[in-house]
Amino acid sequence: MQAFRTTLDSVPGLGHVYCAGIIAEIGDIKRFDSHSALAQFAGLTWPRYQSGKFEAEESSLAKTGNEYLRYYLVEAADSVRRYNAIYLKFYQKKYAEATKHHHKRALVLTARKLVRLVYALLSKQELYQPEKCSLTEFSKIHA
Repeated sequence: MQAFRTTLDSVPGLGHVYCAGIIAEIGDIKRFDSHSALAQFAGLTWPRYQSGKFEAEESSLAKTGNEYLRYYLVEAADSVRRYNAIYLKFYQKKYAEATKHHHKRALVLTARKLVRLVYALLSKQELYQPEKCSLTEFSKIHA
């Protein structure tokens, strides 16, 4: 992986294994028009259940995409939330909002957020630059 330097290496929590797996499964990022297309390819989307004026509040994850990419993204999201205050805060918010399967739902939604970051970093070829977050703020959130 050191021979193939990528912008994903700059994200705290994304190690060589996750970066290699994500890049191997995505291939050329130019194949995707947007982060939504990448999420669809990974199977990190939710279908709408609707009939007339009724719209279901809960829907299950559409597992129709690349199962290996979905696995790498979910596991990478679990790792990133441990090192990044923004992702940890997002995870905690979604964990509190979920009515059941709190950890799984929050983790998959965090992975969906990570898809946007992965798409942006790979398509723009820029290094990750986190928003300014002090260590004291991270320790308050992490505690």
